[in-house]
Amino acid sequence: MRVVAATAVGGPEVLRVVEWPDPVAGPGQVLVRVGAAGVNPADLGARSGFIPGGPVEPPIALGWDFAGEIAEVGDDVTDLRPGDRVAGMIPWYQARGGVGAYAELVAADRDWVVPIPDTLDLAAAATIGLNALTARQALDLMSLDPGTSVLVTGASGGVGGFAAELAVRAGHRVVAVASHEDEEWVRGLGVAEVLPRSVDLAEVGPFPAVLDAVPLGPPAAVAVADGGTLVTTRPTPPVDPSRGVHQHVIMIRLDPPTLAELVAEVAAGRLRTRVATTLPLAEAAQAHRLAEAGGLRGKVVLVP
Repeated sequence: MRVVAATAVGGPEVLRVVEWPDPVAGPGQVLVRVGAAGVNPADLGARSGFIPGGPVEPPIALGWDFAGEIAEVGDDVTDLRPGDRVAGMIPWYQARGGVGAYAELVAADRDWVVPIPDTLDLAAAATIGLNALTARQALDLMSLDPGTSVLVTGASGGVGGFAAELAVRAGHRVVAVASHEDEEWVRGLGVAEVLPRSVDLAEVGPFPAVLDAVPLGPPAAVAVADGGTLVTTRPTPPVDPSRGVHQHVIMIRLDPPTLAELVAEVAAGRLRTRVATTLPLAEAAQAHRLAEAGGLRGKVVLVP
């Protein structure tokens, strides 16, 4: 099968389409014929050598999120069958480059995938896993009281957008920071207020809870109330301990029931996601260049 692999640590130019042996569905696994694979900041980081747990010797397969059709099922899998459409998330921190979504086939553990309805486009389905689960788990980590005011940075992006929507639906008052000329889309998520990316967050708030989805680091931390909660998507400098801020880095975990719920919400139109563009596997380097340049309205998705 064809796989996009990082053949060295470096820029987008290190990405190559290579031939790897076709995987098979082992016990408790399904073999998925990939129809779409999402490009996420974590993929760009892995390509550049920023891998939790230490470096991995290239070549490494990239990609967390995928959607497609089951080609075969392994022993002990009784609730899925060939032809079923699924969306999934590879726990890349465990696979560490041995399995990636940028491929024609993925041998996935059963709890990596959930069924998706025929009405849900595969490209859209491939934007959900890592982003929506991170958003939900970040909000859960905050343990918010009803009606809490929450600041979300990066609300134009995958994690921030889902977090803003989910927080609004949970009854919280959300103030969202949007990219330039993307304010209308973010406002459509139901937030109470949209701030431009150029805003000085020291002049707004303070907020009892801040989800720094970019993350901005110290510029977002100043908006947290003393004794409040700050959750970031990557490690950022510690807040002055005297402020009593509860600071957390969200580390995503597999959660098939919640992923199935989020997929159903997107399929029903109750959660919004968007695809900026789709590119073939052979143009993975260009996909990374587009993602790194920023300014996109939605996710870049690779299609075999």
